[in-house]
Amino acid sequence: MNPNEAVAPRPAIDVAVVMRRERVQGAMSRWQTWRWVLADVVMHEPGFGDQPRRLYQDENEERWLHPAMTVELFKDDAEGYMLNATTPAPCWFVLWRMEEAATLVEEPIARPLTVSLSYHDAGRWLDAQETVEQVPAPQDVIDWMRGFAEQHYTAEPKRRQRPQSFRGLQDRFGNPARISTEKKFGGGGGGGAGPAEGAKGGAA
Repeated sequence: MNPNEAVAPRPAIDVAVVMRRERVQGAMSRWQTWRWVLADVVMHEPGFGDQPRRLYQDENEERWLHPAMTVELFKDDAEGYMLNATTPAPCWFVLWRMEEAATLVEEPIARPLTVSLSYHDAGRWLDAQETVEQVPAPQDVIDWMRGFAEQHYTAEPKRRQRPQSFRGLQDRFGNPARISTEKKFGGGGGGGAGPAEGAKGGAA
């Protein structure tokens, strides 16, 4: 390739992540008073700015907006997008961590580090013992992802396998297979650390 040729940018969109801190109810509240969960992923708007900010707070919950996070599509991860696009509920995958020390308010907050549409990304994150949650993606984003995946994904030939009828039905991560849109931690708005896989680095 001529070094002077411009490299075409990867397909990308900018999003904002909403994290929710909610009061724990019931018996679990004896050990944990609060917990953080993924609330939503929305399209970024210029008015959001580029710094996290608190949207809402009362005695039972608070919500934080984390804007200007880029989601890119990579040709070599077309299979990961196809796996997501062909599930009953295609979704965003968000890797987040708690701050080690408070930076914006008096206590540490949950910080989303990267957002992806790839099952492979989410799976690698889970393998690395990261916190990964999911929320449904909107139809226009699903169509965008599917179109990219169909353009770049080539299915590998299936290999003949011996019958394994004695084994329980499992998902691709070795867990008992089930379909659910219910979020791991409850509380509306998000999905738990669902079927998933790994980071490209940075903000997706």
